[in-house]
Amino acid sequence: MLTKTTDFMRLNRLFLLIVAIATMSFDVFAPALTDAERKYAAQLLQETKDDLLKKVKGLTPEQLNYKLNATSWSVAECVEHIAISENNLWGFAQSSLQQSADPSKRSELKMTDDGIVKMITDRSSKIKTQEAFEPKNTFRSFEGSLDEFKKKREEHIKYVNGTSDDLRNHYNDFPFGKLDTYQTILFMAAHSRRHTAQIEEVMKSAGFPKGK
Repeated sequence: MLTKTTDFMRLNRLFLLIVAIATMSFDVFAPALTDAERKYAAQLLQETKDDLLKKVKGLTPEQLNYKLNATSWSVAECVEHIAISENNLWGFAQSSLQQSADPSKRSELKMTDDGIVKMITDRSSKIKTQEAFEPKNTFRSFEGSLDEFKKKREEHIKYVNGTSDDLRNHYNDFPFGKLDTYQTILFMAAHSRRHTAQIEEVMKSAGFPKGK
């Protein structure tokens, strides 16, 4: 009788262990980024951050607030837009991770990682931004906008370098199609490059104020 009871208890513990492992498997063994994917995203985030900071360093208030015309954005407004978008796009990316991973939806992705970056940085096509992304003195000053961007971008680089989240089997829907979460992060980085190019266009215009 003692042997049967002991054997039953052992089998019961084994069963519970198997159930626990099976329950945990989706988290523990979720596909992580490859080294190449992690490096690509982290470098893009870092390079686009550095490029923006380099472009706006040392600009005077007159230069920061100069506009090509009444409807165009100034350098300061471009930086504010980049900071707003950094927050909004990151929140959008993270919201996808609250849903269940679904590898079957990968067939709905129509763009490569490189293709997304090229599309977003191409300024030959202009699209009016949504109201939630428009500059409205959100951070009180140019310095506030730049500080917000730098702080958030550093957090995002750190996340990409260390995350084990499954960024390939969660998705965001954009007007131009579906992206996985990793691609949404690439979109965010490319977006800052797009508007850094816009800043360059403003700075190269004939009427741009001379520096001190």
